[in-house]
Amino acid sequence: MPVISMFYGVIIYLYYQNNKQHHRPHIHVCYQEHEAVFSIPEGEILEGTLPKNKLKLVQA
Repeated sequence: MPVISMFYGVIIYLYYQNNKQHHRPHIHVCYQEHEAVFSIPEGEILEGTLPKNKLKLVQA
């Protein structure tokens, strides 16, 4: 699983062959015990949760 970015404890992964569960382009985000999936380019959260301040960083 390639890491494409790390900042303020947030790690962003891109699974390039994972399109079975989410049928649109997306990234996986981990922060401490939280995990979430965001659509690209909208930044809409598809699954999971993040703390509000980290959510705004990822969407920016």
